[in-house]
Amino acid sequence: RSDSEILGYALDTLYNIICNDEEEEQDENAQKQADDLGAQFTDTFIQDPEHVTLLLTLLEEFDFHVRWPGVKLLTALLKNQGVQVQGIILVSPMGELMDLLADSREVIRNDGLLLLQQLTKSNAAIQKIVAFENAFERLLDIITEEGSSDGGIVVEDCLLLLLNLLKNNSSNQNFFKEGSYIQRMKPWFEVGDDNSGWSAQKVTNLHLMLQLVRVMVSPVNSPGATASCQKSMYQCGLLQQLCTILMATGVPADILTETINTVSEVIRGSQVNQDYFASVNAPSNPPRPAIVVLLMSMVNERQPFVLRCAVLYCFQCFLYKNQKGQSEIVATLLPSTIDANSISAGQLLCGGLFSADSLSNWCAAVALAHALQDNLTQKEQLLRVQLATSLGKPPVSLLQQCTNILSQGSKVQTRVGLLMLLCTWINNCPIAVTHFLHNQENVPFLTAQISENLGEDERLVQGLCALLLGICIYYNDNSLENYTKEKLKQLIEKRIGKENFVEKLGFITKHELYSRAAQKPQPVFPSPEQMLFDHEFTKLVKELEGMITKAVHKSSEEEKKEEEVKKTLEQHDNIVTQYKELIREQDAQIQQLKEQVSSMSSQNEQMQTTLTQQLSQIQQHKDQYNILKLKLGKENQSNSQGDGSQINGLQTEELTQLREEVEELRKQHSLLQTQLGEKDALINTLRSETMQAVEGSAEGSDNTELLKELEALRSQVQSQSAEINQMTAERQELLRRAEAGSSDAVAGSDGSLDAAKMAELDSRLAAQTAETERLKEEAKSSSEARADLEQQLASATSTVAILQTEKSKLQTEVQESKKEQDDLLMLLADQDQKIHSLKSKLKELGETVDDEDDLDARDQTDDDDEEEDDEDED
Repeated sequence: RSDSEILGYALDTLYNIICNDEEEEQDENAQKQADDLGAQFTDTFIQDPEHVTLLLTLLEEFDFHVRWPGVKLLTALLKNQGVQVQGIILVSPMGELMDLLADSREVIRNDGLLLLQQLTKSNAAIQKIVAFENAFERLLDIITEEGSSDGGIVVEDCLLLLLNLLKNNSSNQNFFKEGSYIQRMKPWFEVGDDNSGWSAQKVTNLHLMLQLVRVMVSPVNSPGATASCQKSMYQCGLLQQLCTILMATGVPADILTETINTVSEVIRGSQVNQDYFASVNAPSNPPRPAIVVLLMSMVNERQPFVLRCAVLYCFQCFLYKNQKGQSEIVATLLPSTIDANSISAGQLLCGGLFSADSLSNWCAAVALAHALQDNLTQKEQLLRVQLATSLGKPPVSLLQQCTNILSQGSKVQTRVGLLMLLCTWINNCPIAVTHFLHNQENVPFLTAQISENLGEDERLVQGLCALLLGICIYYNDNSLENYTKEKLKQLIEKRIGKENFVEKLGFITKHELYSRAAQKPQPVFPSPEQMLFDHEFTKLVKELEGMITKAVHKSSEEEKKEEEVKKTLEQHDNIVTQYKELIREQDAQIQQLKEQVSSMSSQNEQMQTTLTQQLSQIQQHKDQYNILKLKLGKENQSNSQGDGSQINGLQTEELTQLREEVEELRKQHSLLQTQLGEKDALINTLRSETMQAVEGSAEGSDNTELLKELEALRSQVQSQSAEINQMTAERQELLRRAEAGSSDAVAGSDGSLDAAKMAELDSRLAAQTAETERLKEEAKSSSEARADLEQQLASATSTVAILQTEKSKLQTEVQESKKEQDDLLMLLADQDQKIHSLKSKLKELGETVDDEDDLDARDQTDDDDEEEDDEDED
């Protein structure tokens, strides 16, 4: 083992014994014999798995004479007995195998690529291990170093290894996408303007690169993974690069064909990619949409068959799950949108549909069927299409023209294409069925075709005619009296026979080409003559065959019963839907009410807090008021003993101002009393309405609590109003005392005038108070009458809203009351200030000012004197 030279000779010898590659040409028998001999020697070698393990450890040797023959020997073993050798290698460390890709000696690196190709064939477990050993990064680096698509055989080997790792391996595909390796593929497809003279190696490399893109977006992959890769390819500009190749000149035909197939799968089912493809224009003068240019190739019989198949596949992928694209294609056929100066997709399809080339007929029919696939709107729109057949004759509908060509007995391929188009068109579209049956010649033609005993070639046409007639029965809305469901079934029974009809219907799925077309969406046919079935149509047949068989065998009574059951189920579904809607609405209302109650509860808490603060402030104001009143009484008594004429001048001016303020306060008090009366009436009304709403509402308890809180608020407002009244009366009493104190110094006429004015004010206040009480009684009786009349019309939601509004109004009134009290206090403070100024003036004049205790005593004496004077006057 330590002698690297003899080790290399030993490995070379083993390779020569096992390898089957002979440089000299041999006949087939000799080659087969050599293959068998190589397989036998390989079996002998791997009988002991330790031999393979030993060989793997020898690959760790850096010596060229050991590593290179070791790589070649392991490759030969894998070629001869791949599965068995893979099983042994799978349980051994594989790190040294990945190191081969980083070997600086190109011979070993390149043979290492061939070794990994053999190792990863059809073994998902080894593919995953190799991928997670950073194979993608190393392979993409080698491709870049070797010149991408312009590189040699090494690039081809790297691409083949990448295909091995990614094909049918969802785990590796996801790893490739998540590692942002899709973005590194874009530079591969950058081609110049001059595309002439491509080498065979470049064509091979680009072909493999396109296959690699297709592996990532293959329709057989999971839809989610495919959609994610399609999105990445659009975002990194790979799709745009492929479309550039598509429209470039001088690109070899097989590369162009494979590029069309690749673009097809990159846009299939992806709305964003499909919209982009629809916007691509060919660099012609004037520019034409890429779709139109491709369709021109499809309906041109001089183009290669594989290219025409690729264009059809591209068109199908463009329309797959793309209702917007379907509507745009059908719109080019409608009378209102036809442009005589340009060729449209619709015109090309119609031209292909009615050309002399049967392959163009078939391709155009299938392409048009894909524009109608699962799209009821476009099926109905296509009924509007009118065709001008010849000069002097009226136009005929597209539907009629298709049936006309059918009845003329054209080639089988043409008739199969037209029948597939008609079946797709009228399927699940009762209006189209009615249009088809309206032509009196169609049903006799179909029954004649089905009932005849024709040759093997015509069997498929018979089966498709049976399918078309079956669709006419199944989706018949019985609008034509001559061709109702029942009459068509009777016709089948008389002319064809039910069993015979079902047998002919089965000819479709029994056809040898049916199963091939059902395998994958891409239309791949060995020759143009075998181009008969479309993949999407095979799915439609599978869906309809059983349904039509049942429909034909059903009796009219069974159908009636089914119709009744359907109607009953529909009615039941409608009722359930209505109840669901009602429950949703009620849930929404309940939720809304809960939210309102919650918000009002929080507002109520805030108002309670505010009221508590206001009550404490009112108490403080009352205390301050009492102190001011006491001071004012004492100061008035002391002022009455001063200089009569001077005091008279000051007091008369102040009294006039005070009278005006008292008058204003009385007006405000009267207004407030009126408003309180109205609020009392409204609250009583709301109380009765709320009690009525509570009886039928789940939210009753919450509303009762709100009413209690509102009642408490009202009582608090009434108590505050009473306090305001009391304060007003006390102020009036103070004024009266002040006037009485200064009466000795004031002239008689002035005193009597002031007394008369005060008496008048008192009488007006008494009258207003009486009027307020009367209005209160009237409002109360009115509110009770209104409560009796409107009790049943109340609702919980409106009650809650009104209560909320009233709370805010009452809160506003409380604020206004507070403001009025503040104004009164300010007024008293001004008066107190004036009294102080009077005291100071008295002192300046030499008058003595008594203390507060003497003032209290004197105030009491003055009160007694006033009472005696009143008695004397009486």
